[in-house]
Amino acid sequence: MSRPLGVILAGGQATRMGGGDKGLLPLGDGTILSHVIDRLAPQVAGLALNANGDPARFDGLNLPVLPDSIADFPGPLAGVLAGLDWAAAQGAETIVTVAADTPFFPCDLVARLLEVAQGMTHPLVLAATPRPENERTKSLSRSGLIRHPTFGLWPVALRDDLRAALNDGLRKVVLWTDKHDGREALFEDPGDPFFNVNTPEDLQQARAMRKDSA
Repeated sequence: MSRPLGVILAGGQATRMGGGDKGLLPLGDGTILSHVIDRLAPQVAGLALNANGDPARFDGLNLPVLPDSIADFPGPLAGVLAGLDWAAAQGAETIVTVAADTPFFPCDLVARLLEVAQGMTHPLVLAATPRPENERTKSLSRSGLIRHPTFGLWPVALRDDLRAALNDGLRKVVLWTDKHDGREALFEDPGDPFFNVNTPEDLQQARAMRKDSA
């Protein structure tokens, strides 16, 4: 399997942060988004950013900015579709997506997704972590796992199927991945490898986590 392209999903509305672009908030000597880029870039063959609105605010990143092709903020699957359409134009077979507000994801994310995808006709794998025993089952859980739907390996070959599903009203990632026998890559890394910044309190925690790891 050829090296995938990377797509950073930043198409959400960040309502719990008061709106705006969470990825552009300061973190250490950069922004949340710059940390995401630094982690993902070495793992992929090229990078693009899925974001809506005026792309000029990301000019300093020197990345293609891909808006959703489905209106009204239908969720991360629309960003996945935008990434797959971009990748198809590049002649790529797969993309790996990450969230723009998750600055500490594993530095071997792509390798581990690809390992799980071996033998699949259409490589489709979501990252997952173990569900704590004392935590209520979430809608994204399966067999004791919490799936992280913005962190995945996606096949360009299924982009038209995904487009049709979105146009039919599908919004939940795992309903589509389960339909296509998607797999899970289990990440049992210490701490919370997919910690994301949703609130001002999360941002303070992210800053403390960065200082601890420096």
